[in-house]
Amino acid sequence: MDIGVEAAGFRVAVATDADETCSRTYTANFSDVPFVVGKIGRISTEELLKKAGLRPGEADLLVGGPPCPAFSKSRFYRTDKPRALDDPVAQETVGGYLRVLKEARPKTFLLENVKGLAYGVHREALDHIVSTAEDLGYTTSWHIINAADFGAPQIRERCLVMGSLRGSIELPQRSHSKSPQDNEILLPWVCAGDVLSDLDTDENADDDGHFAGGQHHHLLQGIPPGENYLHYTSKRGHPNPQFEWRSRYWSFLLKLSPSMPSWTIQARRSNNMGPFHWRSRILRISEIKRLQTFPDDFVLAGNVERQWRQIGNAVPPIVAARFAEAIKKHLTEKSRARKAA
Repeated sequence: MDIGVEAAGFRVAVATDADETCSRTYTANFSDVPFVVGKIGRISTEELLKKAGLRPGEADLLVGGPPCPAFSKSRFYRTDKPRALDDPVAQETVGGYLRVLKEARPKTFLLENVKGLAYGVHREALDHIVSTAEDLGYTTSWHIINAADFGAPQIRERCLVMGSLRGSIELPQRSHSKSPQDNEILLPWVCAGDVLSDLDTDENADDDGHFAGGQHHHLLQGIPPGENYLHYTSKRGHPNPQFEWRSRYWSFLLKLSPSMPSWTIQARRSNNMGPFHWRSRILRISEIKRLQTFPDDFVLAGNVERQWRQIGNAVPPIVAARFAEAIKKHLTEKSRARKAA
């Protein structure tokens, strides 16, 4: 989020995360920004403000993304795991964000999470976020957006909540569409092939740690770009069905198409859960950075799995930039109005 926020004209004053690897990544890319490592439930707002050189009420914007597993679609299948605010991690991180909001009193805030935050079974958490912010005096709104509509080469639906102490913030307008109409000034979605073509130079990548499919590799090779394991079902008319209809998770043996945006890049690197490259291999870190709209020169700490996790958990910078631009415009207009009055 910070890449996009700074691109919109804000200056990040302090950042925090519980993962030490994230700390090393952050320091490598934002060397002049104080970074506090630790769980938000154990970090005081006073410490964050002190590191930032700010007092309560001076910050323009608070941005954050509490961890999403408790609100994700996977919790519908993992019935052994607690959901929403019944999850201790979600309770601590959402609660920590709202506590910082209350005590730091930034002029505006932006919170990002998975689309599942707005599902009926999770709405208690979303309602709690909105009602808490409104009780603190923030005019608040929440929106389900698709990153592809804002220029990311990835179909990634997320819930964003934003608010201001100075009235409502206008939602940024989408810049892209799956099928732009003649009367719309919108661009077509950016496709995976548009951003990966210059990286796609190795004809034989199976021997460099990117072997995909495991025991099903031979099946993955036969799946057309843009399809998944359902290609091998009788319902799809396959002469030699290998799987029952909807018997596996949707991303099983899922393959990218160069003529479509990528599907959501997950936080876990897997050899059987995609999306995979259309050449039937696991994507490289350089490729998922492109699909998430990270700069090519963005430095990542840790091994491949940890690097993948950091990128997969992130907000596409281009989406963060569009929302930060809307917030920046809002603050500028309100400031001019006050001076004129």
